[in-house]
Amino acid sequence: VVSNCRALASRLVELGYQLVSGGSDNHLVLVDLRPLGIDGARLEKILDMASITLHKNSVPGDKSALVPGGIRIGSPAMTTRGFTEKEFTAIADFIHEGVQITVNAKGLVSGSKLQEFLEFVVSLDFPLTDKVASLRSRVEALTTQFPIPGV
Repeated sequence: VVSNCRALASRLVELGYQLVSGGSDNHLVLVDLRPLGIDGARLEKILDMASITLHKNSVPGDKSALVPGGIRIGSPAMTTRGFTEKEFTAIADFIHEGVQITVNAKGLVSGSKLQEFLEFVVSLDFPLTDKVASLRSRVEALTTQFPIPGV
């Protein structure tokens, strides 16, 4: 669990992300998204649409818990499914792609409120639907190789 989380953290740092505490010594990684101009709530929605589950999370210096500046990623669930450091590196790349989609989507939405963003990305007018679908397809191609235990 810890080595997988470290592989994830290491790849995220390679990709230029700021991690709270600089890395991970346990099963969790906390990523500060504020330098990218996005927040955890928006990224959580885009990644959910791409079949990636993680959680928005407050980071030091946040002004609102409703729109937190970070995301929290845990390694136990995917480790239980049999993921290794190699797959955790791929997870980091998938998250990075989701971040890029989120940054682009935020620039396309007419308003600045979270609710406007959430409505826009599920609308028929959302021009990045194909990018989200492509990411989802690759995420599901990887994850279906690792069945959920007991299901």
